Amino acid sequence: MELIVPIIIMLIMVTAEALILQFVKKQTVNWTDIIFNLNSGHLVLWLFRGLELICYQYVFSHFSFDLFINIPDYFLWIFAILAWDLGFYWEHRLIHKIPFLWAVHIVHHQGEHFNLSLAVRNSWYSSLTSIPFFAILAIIGVPTPVFFAVSLFHYSIQFFNHNALTPKLGILEYIFVTPQHHRVHHLKNEYYSNHNFSGSFIFWDKLFASFAPHPKDEINHYGSSGVISLNPFWANNLPFMKLLNIKFRPIENRSYCISNLALVTGGLLLFALTICYIYDYGYGYHDVNLDQYLLFIVLVLGTIALGGVSEGRNWGIYCWLCVSWFLPLYFILHQHWGACYWLICMWLIAMHSIFILIMWFKNR
Repeated sequence: MELIVPIIIMLIMVTAEALILQFVKKQTVNWTDIIFNLNSGHLVLWLFRGLELICYQYVFSHFSFDLFINIPDYFLWIFAILAWDLGFYWEHRLIHKIPFLWAVHIVHHQGEHFNLSLAVRNSWYSSLTSIPFFAILAIIGVPTPVFFAVSLFHYSIQFFNHNALTPKLGILEYIFVTPQHHRVHHLKNEYYSNHNFSGSFIFWDKLFASFAPHPKDEINHYGSSGVISLNPFWANNLPFMKLLNIKFRPIENRSYCISNLALVTGGLLLFALTICYIYDYGYGYHDVNLDQYLLFIVLVLGTIALGGVSEGRNWGIYCWLCVSWFLPLYFILHQHWGACYWLICMWLIAMHSIFILIMWFKNR
């Protein structure tokens, strides 16, 4: 349950912020972009996040110097909080300088709208790039539970720093990374996007001469150049194809258009089903069975199918229908009824696919 609560809170906050922006602030909200951000590969990223923890525990168990055995706990926690953020700073800075690592990170920077959903928009492979940077903490002797708790603390701050509603925070701007600081990092102007690398404490940027204040005369255009696809598979892999000079067909125009309401409800239902998977299987590396394999594959295909629907692809409709009806039929045929939360999500997605199919026929 401790894994699920933060994810549910995150989903509620992303949705609430988007509704406030649209109906209170009267701003135009790109719901297609928000749904892509939520479903840009969260389950695959989650799987690799589990691998990161496994690698960390292995290093800690076999190569740790155990430097904190006779040191007070409060010093361990203070050290871990500061050292984690320093490691993140250098990882983040090098990611922007090394082409292969940038191919991983660019997915996050291609988002053209600065809001909480952008914090969720990450590459499938982003956790893999973190392993060598944080393995140093394991070698020093920071226990895995402390590393996990500190990571959650910092990721929560980074999530908050992508919100579009918070103004300047006064004196806190001198100590912490705030939304005002992080907006600079997401500006399309490459000078600014190559500054403000810190995750939680802004003094790293000031210490290592990479801090930039928000430009007063700069129009807030966010994003990064490059091919953008609403299909998570292509969004996560096209940067590597471009890096390796592998040719690919340009993205075609839509052949039809599905309403924002249909995309939003489909995306939220799929994300809810992903939460069910995480609730039952955690990071998914223990006691793996056929049901888990199939559910994982279906959920990943669901994110790709929904991306195809968002882009107006006919194959997206077919794939979404197959995915949405496979789960309930599989459970019926194998009499694996499971818990009520699985059943509710599965059948709601199945009903949603019928609604999408009707809209598709009307727009053909």
